[in-house]
Amino acid sequence: MPNQSSYSITFIVLSLLLISCFLMNISLGSVAIPLKGIFAAFTGGDIDKETWRITILSIRLPKAIAAILVGFGLSLSGLLMQTLFRNPLSGPFVLGLSSGASLGVALLIMGASVFGGFFGTLLLSSYSLVIAASIGSLLVLLTVMAVSFRVKDTMSILIIGLMFGSITGAIVSVLTYFSDADELKQFMMWTLGSLGNLNPEELSILAFLVVLGIGLSIWAIKSLDAFLLGENYARSLGVNINKSRLIIIIATSLMAGSCTAFVGPIAFIGLAVPHITRLFFNTTNHRILVPSVCLIGGILMLICDSIAQVPFHEITLPINAITSIIGAPIVIWLLVRKRKMIF
Repeated sequence: MPNQSSYSITFIVLSLLLISCFLMNISLGSVAIPLKGIFAAFTGGDIDKETWRITILSIRLPKAIAAILVGFGLSLSGLLMQTLFRNPLSGPFVLGLSSGASLGVALLIMGASVFGGFFGTLLLSSYSLVIAASIGSLLVLLTVMAVSFRVKDTMSILIIGLMFGSITGAIVSVLTYFSDADELKQFMMWTLGSLGNLNPEELSILAFLVVLGIGLSIWAIKSLDAFLLGENYARSLGVNINKSRLIIIIATSLMAGSCTAFVGPIAFIGLAVPHITRLFFNTTNHRILVPSVCLIGGILMLICDSIAQVPFHEITLPINAITSIIGAPIVIWLLVRKRKMIF
């Protein structure tokens, strides 16, 4: 078992790797910008091309920050859900939050085809998609929270969350059937995910909600360790099961719901990064897992976004496709190498 000093060294290495990936993400794109130009843009110094400063500060820096926030939020949400339900296949959207957000956006974009022009007029607002996704996630969250007070079994909450996902998915399917090509294309573009459409106000809101979720997760670390051994064991340690479960659900909803609302449903990160972290650190101690899953999630998200923006080309690939193409082989390789799953 690694000692505390080795964990500290690993955290330092991961932090430096996160900073390196952050700078690489800003440097790469249709036009490569050297590190000297990046530091000049940050410090306000002389820069070879003034267009570089605009590109960095207005486009690439917000996108890189969004990648880190999404990596932090989705990875930690996945860890919370896998621990709460003691299910390695649980992810940040297992409670139906992503399906609720998709339903909200589908009603906004494709609702005009079914319900008339009222929903179409709502698209005039620049925040319309964010608001629609947030409302959809919030409604599912409130329903799950209400159920959590009535149902004592955690696995029942998992099943109910999956059922909500099925119901909302069915409604979205009905909406897509009656929609025209333009509406379908707009909805499909949202489902592919995008990190590059956030203005400073949206980025600030996303950062606040993700940081708040991280804070609640840190508060629940003792409960998370106890949940791994079962609710009866956790109760014997003096853990308030209902309160802790509610805090974990709220933290997950804040992080996963806000990430989905602002950048779309990003696949794979929340499911796989917790497994990558457990295999990498060979531990189930959440004092180690909580910070490390955030760091690894941020690193992986930055790498995927750097690949998605296709360096030296104008095209940009869907971030959802890249996260799965890059991440899945990593998990398969680690499992084959370790020959067992740490859980």
